Amino acid sequence: MTDLQIAFAFISLLVVLLLIRVPIGVALISVSFTGIGTLLNWKIAWGTLGVIPYHFASSWLLSSVPAFLFMGFLCYHARLTEGLFHAARIWLAGLPGGLAVASVFGCAGFAAVTGSSVACSAAMGKIAVPEMMRNRYSAELATSTVAAGGTIGALIPPSILMILYGVIAQVPVHDLFLAGAGIGILTMFAYCAVIMLRVKANPELAPPLVGEVITGRDRLLALAEIWPVLLIALGVFGGLFSGVFTPTEAGAIGGFLSLVVALAKRTLGWRVLWMTIIETVITTASLMIIAIGASMLTRFLALSGAGEALSGAILGLGSEPVVIILMICLVYLLLGMFLEPIGAMLLTLPIFLPVVDQSGYSLLWFGILLTKLLEIGMITPPIGMNVFVIKGVVGNLTSLGTIFRGVAWFIVADFVLIALMIAFPALVLFPVS
Repeated sequence: MTDLQIAFAFISLLVVLLLIRVPIGVALISVSFTGIGTLLNWKIAWGTLGVIPYHFASSWLLSSVPAFLFMGFLCYHARLTEGLFHAARIWLAGLPGGLAVASVFGCAGFAAVTGSSVACSAAMGKIAVPEMMRNRYSAELATSTVAAGGTIGALIPPSILMILYGVIAQVPVHDLFLAGAGIGILTMFAYCAVIMLRVKANPELAPPLVGEVITGRDRLLALAEIWPVLLIALGVFGGLFSGVFTPTEAGAIGGFLSLVVALAKRTLGWRVLWMTIIETVITTASLMIIAIGASMLTRFLALSGAGEALSGAILGLGSEPVVIILMICLVYLLLGMFLEPIGAMLLTLPIFLPVVDQSGYSLLWFGILLTKLLEIGMITPPIGMNVFVIKGVVGNLTSLGTIFRGVAWFIVADFVLIALMIAFPALVLFPVS
């Protein structure tokens, strides 16, 4: 067998392992290790297994991942984000579908201290969905709003997806954060527009609140409830975007500030701290295993020539760069239906990064487009993780089908945003230009 035949045989094996639900990190490492051993020799394969994990994990920038995860988990377990929905509710209740709009704003605020769409959906779902249901909101609107709003968690920094992408694609994470914040805010307003247009067309989806008088004092008191998130976000991103400290230092500052704020609010106990540490360690380890597996796959594809062959084949399918980008978008939308975002990204970047670069597109722009595409997968069937999280929150009050029907409206808004990002790349790049 030629080197390319060996490579494609092992890539096919990788696809089979993923289809039978073998953990993606295990599948990547085992296929890459065995492929290198078959292609060259087992001594080189063992050497690769010893060198690549150390080489990848020794990246100083990656130390920001556990720091940002710690910050997000602590804010969640210490209940530092609880005032977000209430404050948004007080200020936005008068709008059509005001509670749903408030949920989207609450998700955006939570995103500023976590970076995980699943955590965002879970936290806001427990607070916002019961409140909307009590006020006779349609179960479809209430649940789908929070499921879709959770996807903002990976766009507004800190974003673990963007950190990993920055390390692999050699793109400054600071710039990714800036560009991602812009698209995250656009997504927030697009979702709010969807809600208000739907409620205008069918007021029964979200009846107006009755018998509730909101005063100026109520609004000021509501703002006072969000000081923990404001303090942490301003401390972390004010320093990061002004150049006072690096993304790695920003993660450490965020973790320290969340500890200080939790102590000040007296919501930090040993149980909360222990849960935060355990979840941070487990999540970091899982991410690192997948990332190391992706690095080994990159080495295997390079040694076999398969990466160059695949990139050349994709470039040969379309004469126009925009056609290639649309094809890549389709691949990620399909992968998002079956794989979680980080796995889908790390699995495909070794192939698609050279293609995007040779097509003349900015890798910074592609990182934000990629994040947006992967987050759509969090709300598309059959494995829309955010939808299943919300279903777990509401129990038997509604069905999975109802939630998926509701998120379809938000997916349409996402497609419009993606079309705008492709047609006008400056929409993504202007914050860093």
